[in-house]
Amino acid sequence: MDVKEFYERLAAAVSLEGEDAAIRFQESYESAAGAGSKVSPPTYPVEERGTPYLFEERRLPDGTRQAVLLDSRQSQANRCEEALARVVDEGKVYIPHLVLEVTTHDRRLRITSLTAPHRSRDAYFRDAEDAKGTPFDKTQPGQELAACTPEDATALYRYAPTDLVYGVLNSHRRLRLAAKFPRVYTSEMVGWDPEEGKHAAGRFDLITSGRKVVTVVNGTTWEIDNPKGKKKKLSELGLGAIPPSTKRKKEGKPPEPVPGGVTVAGIERLATLSFSALARVRLGSDSAVARAGRIVLAALALLGDRLAFDGPGLFLRSGCDLVKVDGEVSWVQRGGSTQRLDLDREAALALFTFALKRAEDAGLAWDSKPIVLRPQRNLQQAIDEAFFAGIDESPED
Repeated sequence: MDVKEFYERLAAAVSLEGEDAAIRFQESYESAAGAGSKVSPPTYPVEERGTPYLFEERRLPDGTRQAVLLDSRQSQANRCEEALARVVDEGKVYIPHLVLEVTTHDRRLRITSLTAPHRSRDAYFRDAEDAKGTPFDKTQPGQELAACTPEDATALYRYAPTDLVYGVLNSHRRLRLAAKFPRVYTSEMVGWDPEEGKHAAGRFDLITSGRKVVTVVNGTTWEIDNPKGKKKKLSELGLGAIPPSTKRKKEGKPPEPVPGGVTVAGIERLATLSFSALARVRLGSDSAVARAGRIVLAALALLGDRLAFDGPGLFLRSGCDLVKVDGEVSWVQRGGSTQRLDLDREAALALFTFALKRAEDAGLAWDSKPIVLRPQRNLQQAIDEAFFAGIDESPED
């Protein structure tokens, strides 16, 4: 299928005019270390589960099967955004986004709406200002984004289109009816038939293991013998020995198991681009213009997926290096039938470029430059104070 045919089929799909309901990605992986080696799932508070991992039973056509979550929908979306941010930084494509530039303690930091937890609606941007000192929410783009609703998402399309792909909620501005845009693309990774492993964590110290307790003075320095100050174990300061244990102790809480990884029978990534969800995105009153914009969003979702997951391997986190075994991209049609779609990074990029040009020709253009902001005084102070601050170990009120 050439790019024009692909575009026309998407045009029908995002308007719910054809037989296509979604595009589905199904990819299988294995541990890079081979069969029998452990992989490390993400960890969560143990609570009543007794394990830091998320296990669950999933119903399949031939019965139920146990699974462990290896990468959540939120994390998978972040991986797509990171991949898109990388090609934007490399100058290969341009995607509108917000940028917060921070200088603190002679270091420069950069946060964008492609990396901020709440995307363009993040509190970092709420508490930012432009080069003239105007609070972002009072600038023209800020006001347009604040007024953006599901009835007309044109401002999000213009300034932060990835928000419409991966979802965003304007939850930090104390609005009675906060605008919410659900994700149109979802992806997750699971491991099948997991067996939880065990791990003993400890620390061997070559020199200072003889001293057990010291005194911390002023929260920053420690002394051997000082009657004043807070007593701490040397191991809590990164020195001294810690005996190996399969449990880790937390003050005031029962011991928790040290995460020991899992072995699994197989690893699968399951992702979809929903045309029903895309059809709900409204972009102005002109149906032809809105249609062209929805195709761009579909192409953006496909590009993000291929940039993040079309490689021969995948690094999820330390202890979770994966190799792709097999994969298929399919059109999912009425009745559940599927049709294979050949889609690699190059094809996704060609579609994205073509769709963007067609939307521009229809009169729906992206903002040509990122919105560059700096912290307001209060946010700058908070960043300055927190940059080298230690962890507050005092109990919460």
